[in-house]
Amino acid sequence: MAHDPRPVTPLGILTALLADLVGRVDAAAPDQDLGSDLRHAHALAQGIDSYVEQCTTPQSTALHKLACRTQEEDWAQHKGDGPELEQEMLSGHVEGQILKMLVHATRARRVLEIGMFTGYSALAMAEALPPDGEVVACELDPYAADLARRCFDESPDGNKIDVRVGPALDTLSELAAASDRFDLVFIDADKAGYRGYLDALLSSDLLAPHALVCVDNTLMQGQPWGVGTVTDNGAAIVDFNRAVADDPRVEQVLVPVRDGLTLVRRVD
Repeated sequence: MAHDPRPVTPLGILTALLADLVGRVDAAAPDQDLGSDLRHAHALAQGIDSYVEQCTTPQSTALHKLACRTQEEDWAQHKGDGPELEQEMLSGHVEGQILKMLVHATRARRVLEIGMFTGYSALAMAEALPPDGEVVACELDPYAADLARRCFDESPDGNKIDVRVGPALDTLSELAAASDRFDLVFIDADKAGYRGYLDALLSSDLLAPHALVCVDNTLMQGQPWGVGTVTDNGAAIVDFNRAVADDPRVEQVLVPVRDGLTLVRRVD
C-alpha cells in the first residue's frame, strides 16, 4: 500500500520540524508575534518544493507510472544482498527534469548511471536522448532491476536503456575494457562507494571529452554540516565531498536541489 514518503532532504526535514514547532507553540498559547513568525517560516519552507514542481515541465506518463509502482511496492518485505531499499530512493519529478535538461544541454548520446533503483532517472535521461542514444544503467539489486525493466517495456524510450545487474565497479571495468565512453554520468548508489566510482571514472577513459558527472545526495539530510546524528551514509558523503573539493583533477559545484546534486567535470 502506498504511503507518504518520509522527509529525506534538508528542506523536507526543516519543514517537518517547523510544523511540529508551530503546533507546540500554538498549544502553549505564547506570544502572538512568536507564533506568527514561526508560521511564516514554516509556510516559506513548506511551499518551496510544491512551487518548484508547479513551475517545472510535467513528467511523462511513463515516468508517472514508474513512480506510482515504486511507491506501491512494499520495500520492507524485500531483503536483497545490497543496501536496504525504500521508495525515497526514487529521484523524482524535479531531479528527473534536471537530468533531462543536462542531457539536452550537454548533447549527450551515451549516458552511464551508477545506481539505477527502479529506473526513474534512467528513463528520464533516456527520454531526452536521440533515437540512437543509450543509457547504461548499473544496479546491484535484481528485484529492483526487474521492476525497472517492466516499466521500461511500457515506454517508447525504454529500448534505449541497457541494464547491467551486479557490482558497479565490475561493470565499470568491463566498460573500460570495451573502450566505452560516456558524455554524462549520474552516480546515485551506495554512498560508501562514491569515491571509488568517481576515481574509476577519472582514472580511465570512460569519460568523453567535456563529459559531466552528476552525483546525488551530497547534502545528505544536512549531516555534512553537523545537523543531527551523522550516519554511515552521512560520514561517507562528508568524506566524498572533501575528497572532491581537494581533487586537482576536477572542478565542481554543489547545487542545493532536493538532497544535493554535485556537478563535476574533469579539468582539461
